[in-house]
Amino acid sequence: MLDTSARLLKLLSLFQTRRDWPGPELSARLGVSTRTIRNDVERLRALGYPVHATPGVTGGYRLGAGAALPPLLLDDEEAVAVAVGLGRAAGGGVEGIEESSVRALAKLEQVLPSRLRRRVGALNAYTVQIPGTAPSVAPDVLTTIANAARDHEVLRFDYTGHDGAAALRTAEPYRLAHRRGRWYLVGYDLDRRDWRTFRVDRLSPRTPPGPRFTPRELPQGGDVAAYVEKGVSTAMWRHHATVLLHAPAERIRALSPNQDVEPVDESTCLLRLGGDDVNGMAVWIGFLGVDFEVLDPPELAEHVLRLSERYRRAVSGRSGGGQRGPAGSAA
Repeated sequence: MLDTSARLLKLLSLFQTRRDWPGPELSARLGVSTRTIRNDVERLRALGYPVHATPGVTGGYRLGAGAALPPLLLDDEEAVAVAVGLGRAAGGGVEGIEESSVRALAKLEQVLPSRLRRRVGALNAYTVQIPGTAPSVAPDVLTTIANAARDHEVLRFDYTGHDGAAALRTAEPYRLAHRRGRWYLVGYDLDRRDWRTFRVDRLSPRTPPGPRFTPRELPQGGDVAAYVEKGVSTAMWRHHATVLLHAPAERIRALSPNQDVEPVDESTCLLRLGGDDVNGMAVWIGFLGVDFEVLDPPELAEHVLRLSERYRRAVSGRSGGGQRGPAGSAA
């Protein structure tokens, strides 16, 4: 059994890993009685840590915000991750956080054991960070979204779409994702009754947050990265298209895993894709090597027709017999 001081540090560490802790679960984790847990909570309060208690069967303990920041208890891997993350943040990416990241990193390096300081130093010395051109995001926006997702609270925010129109949106936040210099919010849009991916630099959260909600199951088997990749890969383009492919969905997914493919039946599927150049989209679809029908937009269908005529002209002078090589000899 841990002595009192070690047990208090362990209890404080547990409070920092999760928002709510039932008393019996804490006693099981620490190997003591629930009465000892109550006494330890009182000791933490006497040291200035605001530990809130909720009575009842579903009650428990929660570490609240106090006047002073409690000590963070990190294992080796967590300490290295925090130090490396601070080093990256010092180079930009989140608006106005560079200077504070440098100060925090300096404090952390003072207390890191030598073995960890060498690991962090090697990572920083042999890693080159190339600044991106994506717009930065204010840290309070990120923390507001993250807190709402953690506490399962509905998020209300003003959002500017691709067309520049602003609107009030209401969503159940699920996760924040960082992709190629941009932050994205994955959440269930309550107005459109479907999952959506929002660019965080285009939203402004409203306070206070909405009511609590029960988290839903994310499509793509809960894979946030795959969901964001699929949504962003089409939403960011100027042109969008829907094509009926005469091939099983599994075959198309094997050829291009990040595309939005929806099965129609055993031998056909719908492909939704985007691009900045319609002609390039037409060429890319041809690379799939399957028969297809362009459902929309009409501009893509016109480019496919022009492309087919160009290919037909390229072979119109060839006879049905032997084909001739560059020097005029039979190929």
